[in-house]
This record gives sequence, C-alpha cells and structure tokens, in this order.
Amino acid sequence: MVKNKAQSKKQQKRGVDFKKIRRKIGRKLPPAQNATNTEIKSKAIILPEQSIASEKAGLAVSKKGLTLKELLQQTSHHNAKVRKDALIGIRDVLLKFPAELKLHKLAVIEKLRERISDDDKLVREALYQLLKSVIFPGCKEDNKGPINSLMMTYIFNAMTHMAIEVRLMAFKFFDLLIQYFPSCFLLYAEKILQNYEDILQKNKFYLQDKGRLKNALAGLVRCLSLLPCSNQEEGDSLSYNDATRGSLHAFDLDLSDKSTDLSGVVNRLTDLLPVLVSCFQDFSPLIHSMAHVDVQSFDCMSFLLQSIDLVVRFFVHASGNNQHDFQNLAPAYKKNNLSICDQSISAVTLKKLWDEFPLSPNHCLSEKDGDRYFMLNIVITEIFLHLSYGSKLSPALLERFLEFIESSLSEKIHNGREAGKVHHEKHLISLVAFIPKLIMQVSAAWKSRILQAFMTVFENCSPESSMKLACLSVVEEMLLPEQNCLYLDPKDLEILNHSTWIGELPKLLVLLGDKHPLHVKAVLRLQLRVGQTANLNMTPAKEYDNMQYFIRAFYCTCSNGTVSYGPFMRLPRDIQELSVCCLYYFPFLDKVLLQSLASCCICHELEPFILFRIMEVLHSAYKAGHIQIADYISFFITLLSRFQVYPEKIDPTEKHEVKSNRGTFKSVVRAVCSWLSQIGDDVLVLQMLEKIVLDEISHKRPVDNIYGFIRLLITLDSKPTRLSEQTINRLSEVLPEYFLDVVNNIAEEDDESTKFLIRQTRDYYLLPCFFLFDRSNMLLNQILEVMESFIRGNASSLLPHQKGALAKDHSSRILSVVSVLLLVLGDIKMQKLLLSCKTAIRNILESMHTLESSEDITMTIEERHKIRSAYDILTAAVSTLKYD
Repeated sequence: MVKNKAQSKKQQKRGVDFKKIRRKIGRKLPPAQNATNTEIKSKAIILPEQSIASEKAGLAVSKKGLTLKELLQQTSHHNAKVRKDALIGIRDVLLKFPAELKLHKLAVIEKLRERISDDDKLVREALYQLLKSVIFPGCKEDNKGPINSLMMTYIFNAMTHMAIEVRLMAFKFFDLLIQYFPSCFLLYAEKILQNYEDILQKNKFYLQDKGRLKNALAGLVRCLSLLPCSNQEEGDSLSYNDATRGSLHAFDLDLSDKSTDLSGVVNRLTDLLPVLVSCFQDFSPLIHSMAHVDVQSFDCMSFLLQSIDLVVRFFVHASGNNQHDFQNLAPAYKKNNLSICDQSISAVTLKKLWDEFPLSPNHCLSEKDGDRYFMLNIVITEIFLHLSYGSKLSPALLERFLEFIESSLSEKIHNGREAGKVHHEKHLISLVAFIPKLIMQVSAAWKSRILQAFMTVFENCSPESSMKLACLSVVEEMLLPEQNCLYLDPKDLEILNHSTWIGELPKLLVLLGDKHPLHVKAVLRLQLRVGQTANLNMTPAKEYDNMQYFIRAFYCTCSNGTVSYGPFMRLPRDIQELSVCCLYYFPFLDKVLLQSLASCCICHELEPFILFRIMEVLHSAYKAGHIQIADYISFFITLLSRFQVYPEKIDPTEKHEVKSNRGTFKSVVRAVCSWLSQIGDDVLVLQMLEKIVLDEISHKRPVDNIYGFIRLLITLDSKPTRLSEQTINRLSEVLPEYFLDVVNNIAEEDDESTKFLIRQTRDYYLLPCFFLFDRSNMLLNQILEVMESFIRGNASSLLPHQKGALAKDHSSRILSVVSVLLLVLGDIKMQKLLLSCKTAIRNILESMHTLESSEDITMTIEERHKIRSAYDILTAAVSTLKYD
C-alpha cells in the first residue's frame, strides 16, 4: 500500500508529454503557440521629387522615355539589339523634336559615326536609314566641312575592315554622303578611287554577292559623275541615266582652300580603268552560258559600263581644248607632250570591250532581256564614239558600230513592240547627240544611211517626247552657219530640207501647246535657224514660206467673229520673243497671219514688251519688203481702232479689276505715228490714209481710240493744213461729240487732290484737236457753230447717230458744252485763235441767255439756276479775251 502511493506520486511528478485536449465540435481552433504572424503593417513615406519621370518633364524623350543623351550612350551597348533600338529611338526623338538636331548636330554625328563599322548588319542598316531620313537632310544647309571630316575618317576605316560586308557597306555610306554633300568627293577623290580599285581587284566576291557589288558600283558612278569635266561634255544633258546625271548638273564645284591635285586623280583613274574592264569581262561568260541572266547581273554590268564611260569622258575632255583646267597634271604627261587620253587609255585596255560588241547571246531572249542588252550596247557605243573623235578609225570596227547605230535608229531592233519602242527611245537619246560629228568621219554612203535613219526617228517619235527634243537640237547643230566647219554639204542638206520635216515644225508648235515649253523653244530655235539659212540659199525659201499657213493657229484663230488664242499667249516671255523673231524671215507675210498677230496685240493679257517686239519686227519686215504696204497699214489701223484702254485710277476709293494700260497705248500711238510717217512722202501718205482715218473717227469708238487717230492725222498733216474741205467738214461733225465724251467720261470732282489729275487728263485728249484748230481756223469756227446748235437744241442739224448720244436734259447738255469751252479758253494759244471767232462765241452766249430766260421750254428752277451759273462762268472767261 505504501509502495503504490509512492509510485503514483512519482508519476505525477514526471508530467504528460502530449496532453490530449478535448475540443468541442463547431468551435474555432486557437492558433498554435509556435505559429508565425505573417501580417505586415506599413505607413507611406512621402518624399519630394522622388519620381524619375518627373526629372525628365519637358525634355525631349523617346517613346521609352529615354533622352537623346541616354540613347547616344546606348549606341555603344554590347548587345546589338540595344544598339539598334537606340538608333531607332534617336530617329523618333529627332523627328519629333527637330530643334535637338540643330543644337547637338556635331555631337550626334560624332557618336553615330562609330556604328559605321558595327559588326551587326541590322545596326548598320538602322544607322544608314537614320542618316538618310533625318541627319543629312537636317544638315544640308549647314557648314559642310565639319560634317565631311567627321564622317570620312570612319568611312575610310570601314573601307579597310576585315569583314567584306562592312567594307561594302562603307561604300554605301559614302554614296549617301556625296548625295547630300557632293563637294566631299573631290576633297578625297584619290583615296576613294584607290579603295574602289582595291575592293574590285583584290576581292573576287562580285560573282557571288552581286547585290552588294551593285550598291558599290552605283556609288562609283555617282562619284565619277562629279568629276570637273563630266558636266561639260557635249550631249551630257541627254544622258542614258537621268537619275545619275541629276546630281551632276546640280553640283557646283566648291573646293574652297582644299583644291584637289588632279594629277593624282588621273593616276588613280588610269589604274581603275583596266580593273573595270576586267570586272566586266568576268560577267561576259554569263551572257552565253545562262539562258536567263538575272537582274542584278545586268545592273552590275550597266554600272560598270557607265563607270568606264565616265572615265573615258574625263580623259577625252582633259585631252581636248580644256587643258587650262588641268594645270596640276603629272609632269610625265607634259614632258612627253602626249595627251592624257593617249597616256591613260591604251588600245589593249578597251580592245577587250570592243571584242564583246555587240552583246548578243546565242539563246532566245525575252523582251525585257532584249531591252537590257540593247541598253548595254548603247553604252558601249557611246564609249567608242567618245574615243573616235579626231582619230583614225579601224574600218572593220567602225563598220560594226555603224551597223548597230543604223539599226537602232531605224527601229529594226524592237520589231514594232510599243514597249520596246519607248524603252529604246529613252536610251537612244544620248546616241542621237553624236550624229553631227559622226557623219563627218564616215563615208558618203554611210553618211546618207545614218541621216536617213535619223529622219526615221525624227518622224516617228511623239511631239512631247525627249527624243523629239534631242532630234531638234541635232538638226539645229547641223544647220548652224557660224560654226568653224559646216557639217553637211548641199547634197546632204537635201535630206534635211525635205518638206516632211520642215512642214512639221508649225504643226509641232500647235500640238505641243503651252504644256511643253522646252520643246516649243527647241522648235522655234530650229525654225529661226532654218529661216536664217533660207536667205543663204541653204534651204528652199518656199518651204519656209509655206510654214506660215500652218503657224496661224499657234498665235490666234478667228472664226465667225469668235477669237481663239493659241499657245503663244500662255508661253514664257523668252519663247514668245523667239517666235516673234521667226516672223522676220518669212519671205512674204500674208494678211491672215497679220490679222492673227493683231488679235494677239490687242489682248490685254499680252505683255507690253512682246507687243512692241511684234511691232518692231513687223516694221523691220516691211522695210525688208516682206509685207505689202496695204497690209502693213491695215495692221496698225486695226491696232489703233481695237485696242481696249483701261483708264487710270484717279479716285483712290475706286476699285479697278484690270490694271490701267493707258501708258502702253500712248507708246503704241507714238510708234504707229512715227512708223507710218516713214513709209513715204507725207503728202502722199496723208492722201492715202485721210479717208481711212476719218472713217474710223466717224465710228462710235472710245475716246482713247479716237485720240489715237487724231494724233495720226496731225502727224501726217502740216501747217497750214493739207486736209481737204470735205475732211474739215466731216471733222466738224464728229469732233464736238468727242469733246462731250471727254468731259462726260472724266467728270469734275469736288476733291482738290483729284482736280489737277482730271484737268491734266482732259487736256491730254484735247491737245491733238488744238493742233488741228491752229492749222485750220475754218475747222474751229465750224465746231463752235455746232456747239451753239447743241445749246439751242436744234436736233434737226444733228446726224442720225448723234441724236441718241446727245438726247439729254437741257441743263446737262449746256454744262458739258460750257466745260469744253472753258477747257479751250484755258489754253493760252487757243485764246489767241478764239479772237478771230468772236461772232461764234457771242452766238453761244446769246443762245445760253435765251434758253435760260425762255418760257417756252419747261425747266425746273434748279436747271435754270445751273444754266445761269454756267452762263456767268463762261461770260467771265470770255471777258478775258482781248478783242481788237
């Protein structure tokens, strides 16, 4: 018993290791004693300017929020994708913020140029697009020197890179650079040409990688086009590759202080030419071995031939009459007294090229391939023709080229295909330019065949085509009489003088219209040359004279009273003047053509300069016997009668839609009066024109036109007058109405600033009449009598055509007459003449007084007051006359 109690106490002291706790169902279990509390409590800490985005607010950033500085730094990242993305980001920033480029231009270029030699192709291409689309266009108007020096250093490093892809891409970068900054080529010409020679000679990659070779050769063609002599060669404007030549004509040689030593350029080109020929030969087996030559191969061969052509042109030009442009040539050339062309181009070099001509594969060709081979043969022919000037040609070699030229001009190659015709014309243009000099070096038989083929091209090409323009220039060159040597003898001229092409000139003018001014100018220049040579019996004058019957539509046509102006009115001034000069050489100018010219002269759209030029040429043609006197007089009479004059703007508040041409008409009247007075004795000319002038004055015409005829009348008349009594009677009938039209059309104004101008304008119209009054006192008396009849209102004494014009209320009629009389009395010389007309003046005053006091005539008080005031003013003016 004692033992059991001891054991139980011992057990109670030990404790229970895992005490079992009874849980009731539905109660939530308490958390374990060793459970970790995962609840997190935090408080926000607000610090000013903590956001990175706020630091870039207002800055130029890309879509990813990077600034230009950060993007430039990323262009040197080790990852190629990061570098490419950085270049794209720079493009976005500079397009969105153009001012960034102006501010950091040199810094941007200095950093970007490091990527020219980048190992990754995509990075180099991204850089090229960035320079092409953003950097270079934005720097085009800035100073070019720093940009060239920054870029060229890294471009030259890339041209000597170990990787061929980088080297080729370097030439592409250089091609882009000279597109925007052409002058940089001549600054580094020798080194650039050396790199081209190395890449073509030491690396035979071109047969496998033609795409990259094509890009490199395109850059070489652009460089060679910038040689100082290339743009001076004849026929250059009609080049086979207009796109390549575009930069050539726009390039202004500006070497500043870094003038290039041309002797080094000559040496480099001398070494480069055989390399180019050798490269072309490497492509030759493809022509015969492959059924279809790929486009890239054709492009490579084309660029190679164009490069050879430009090098040859450079040497030929330097060997000609332009040696003063090449003062720094190698001393060996000067010492041996040999031309640059002879030293630089050996017969062996280009003999390989001649042996390949014409390029014609053994297999059948598609249309496109045939056109491509034709283009290559054209360029080879050009190279041959450049070298053939002034040299003795091999008969066999010359025969091959002449046959190709004849067949090309005769359109035997494209076999009537319209697409082939258009393609051939495009490339034949440059070949046509050689014809004038070519026919001087061939036999008579070949000369006739070449000229006949040329005429075929001239007749078949469209009027607005570039080929037509080239043909016109060639014909003009062959007809120039002032050249040192005349290209054609009389027998050859028979081909060119055929009516089929001389008669085409006026038709061409009408067809071309005003949409092709360069073509029109070429046609007119040729027409002028034909007219000049026609007088030298070099071309039949009859053929030239017949041209005027077709050329009328070029100036103006009149049908059923409707005038339709031709292209002449819408062409530039220099072309208009050229067409006017051609008129002089017509042996006989017919009446219809003169009418067309008169219609052009009276058009207000014609410039005054051209108007007077037409008048001068026609006057010279009349003196040369090319115009009959009746037609000559009729032209000037038409000019005076139908010229529409727009008055000056006397009142500043008035608005005139058309600019005044009164000054022009004054000059026209002055010239007409001077020239018509020179056609013969004044008495005979007056007898001839007296009735014509009176008939024109008798018609109801504007005061300016009547003024012109009165000026003509007093120019031919003398003091005392030679006018017949019948003429004086007719003048007394029409001049009073002319006076009233003057004062009515140019009414008095209350404004003091315009009174002087109005008085001056009225005196301008009345002055010629004062000369007539001075020469004939009888005319003055008769006109005063007619004026007095106007006041009396004796309508029975007026002519039928006057009744409507003078049927006004009494007060207005009397005021107009008084205004005329006051203008006459205001002239000092007329005051002396009026002393002998006191009876007529007294009758006028009495008629006014009678009319004002008469009760038989119904007038308002206001009208009677106006008449009384006019009577008092006229009485006061007459009282100043000192009668004997």
